Amino acid sequence: MATVEPKETNELFANPGMGWQTFHRFADEDRALEGLPSSSAYFRFYWKELEPAEGQIDFEKLDSLLARARRAGQKLAFRVMCAGTDKDPLYVPRWLKEQGCKGFDYRYQGSEVDCWIPDFDDSLFRKAHFRLIEELGKRYDGHPDVDLLDIGSVGLWGEWHMSGTLVDVPSQETCFEIIDAYCRAFPNTLKAMLLDGADALRHATGKGCGWRADCLGDMGGFSKTWNHMDHCYRQTVAESGSQDVWKTAPVAWESCWDMRKWKAEGWDIPYIFDYGLGFHASYMNNKSAPIPEGTRPEVERFLKKLGYRLVLRKLEHPDSVRAGDFLPIRMEWENVGAAPPYRNDRVAFCLFDSEGREVVAYPGSREVRGWLPGHLSVQDSIEMPFEIRPGHYALAVGVVDTQSHAPSVKLAIEGGDDIGWHPLSRIEVKAA
Repeated sequence: MATVEPKETNELFANPGMGWQTFHRFADEDRALEGLPSSSAYFRFYWKELEPAEGQIDFEKLDSLLARARRAGQKLAFRVMCAGTDKDPLYVPRWLKEQGCKGFDYRYQGSEVDCWIPDFDDSLFRKAHFRLIEELGKRYDGHPDVDLLDIGSVGLWGEWHMSGTLVDVPSQETCFEIIDAYCRAFPNTLKAMLLDGADALRHATGKGCGWRADCLGDMGGFSKTWNHMDHCYRQTVAESGSQDVWKTAPVAWESCWDMRKWKAEGWDIPYIFDYGLGFHASYMNNKSAPIPEGTRPEVERFLKKLGYRLVLRKLEHPDSVRAGDFLPIRMEWENVGAAPPYRNDRVAFCLFDSEGREVVAYPGSREVRGWLPGHLSVQDSIEMPFEIRPGHYALAVGVVDTQSHAPSVKLAIEGGDDIGWHPLSRIEVKAA
């Protein structure tokens, strides 16, 4: 038997479906990253930006952002919004209001601008907005460059609340229907919804969605007697029965203000990060704000736990095989991250000849999706082609995309090549 025990690496790297997100910019232009890896670029769009004329969705805008994300080595996460508090009083398309859609005027606390939000129960809104969601899903569900759909639409900035406006959120029935519309339109895309209201969250997570919270780090910035960390998140997750959602769908955090506020207030940054990891988080969004001086070691410690981090501990296989026969392979893996992978990437194998040329690749039969933190024993086998030349080959391991069969996930072990394969052992192929 050939036995290999790869050495774990402390390298920071970006993997799909997790990590430190950039905000309205891309990794190759975001100076605030300061060299931190990022696989996810997060954007938010008001409805009026996406459909300025009725039925004419600006797919070119989204397509260009998806292409831009790919060039930066990222995927695109996004949310659609119907209300805000900026200087513009209207955040939905003007044509919707001009058609006679009912709605409500509001003025956000401290603002001098009167804004308008449609009545989500109005038939004009329902027909137009559900059509928008459906058309977006037809074009982008399962798109290889889409990372995560943040279910929005409801509330200020799509955050599922109307705090400070004196306007109520839509009825529970309507909220459920909006969640259902997104789930129908994007069945093959990872989805998360803001954690604000146990009933809506229970409905969304019951349909396979994860959750997102936008005030990680609040240790008393709004009130001396109430904060999100102590009085909101744990309670809402428990009330909605979403404690185990992380096992099948992602948990995403956004910093309250950003990390500069945490440091200025003297809040315990290691505690904040550990709090986030305690919910088995996969994403962190610091709004592309600078990382405060002196906090880089804590950020790096956090990133080595955020999401999944796969370590191949042991690889075993017979040291020879005949052409046409199967080579059994036994592996011991450990996910040292806080959450599992949620994509259906597969453990794969590849043979390289003495010149380093790829001879044959095997996609493998084992998905990494759902590999929870901890140890996992995996067995697989690969069939040697009858036509393969007898000789000695390097056997490489990797995790590949199921569509392209190209390495897609970086492993936290030494010895990887530039493509993503890890040539770890040798195998002799004998004549059939």
